[in-house]
Amino acid sequence: MRVNLNWQEHKQFKSWGQKLGKVMALHSDLHLDLGAFFELADGSKGVVQALGNSFGALHQPPFIHLDADDRTGARSEGENLTINLDAKDLFRRILVFVTFYEGARSFANLNATVTLSPQHGAPVDFSLDECTVPSNVCALALITNNNGDLVVQREARYLVPDRGVSPQRTLDCAYGWGMNWTAGRK
Repeated sequence: MRVNLNWQEHKQFKSWGQKLGKVMALHSDLHLDLGAFFELADGSKGVVQALGNSFGALHQPPFIHLDADDRTGARSEGENLTINLDAKDLFRRILVFVTFYEGARSFANLNATVTLSPQHGAPVDFSLDECTVPSNVCALALITNNNGDLVVQREARYLVPDRGVSPQRTLDCAYGWGMNWTAGRK
């Protein structure tokens, strides 16, 4: 299964400049990140994400791999998360998410798309522009192991972290992952 995140570089405008009759374009350093929480059947848990250089591995635990960290939106193939379905019996659950590292305060009007391509069936597209709250983290899909079958549930859930709380910790609390968090950086 493959999950692709793609976005385009864009410009933001200062509203006070527009109120003064001036259009002041700023080049945004928009930086989105694709990631996944995982819980394996043996109870081990973790996260695959660019933050902290936790890119995972495809042929050994966690059987999830992030190919790159697109820091600008200029990479035509975006960011890709691959889930090794040969190891499906070793998964308990996976939560696929997107957050932004910098450059925006909300997903609204970011022109970003996530495409989930299952092994069988049609791809599922998520437009991140549907956000209506000041959110910097979106839970996209929850994948659970149901008697040996992986079931994908669309979440499209935008969360608003409390002040000083990381997007990852916010996801953890909302979905009951129970991990210990420390500050990370790129």
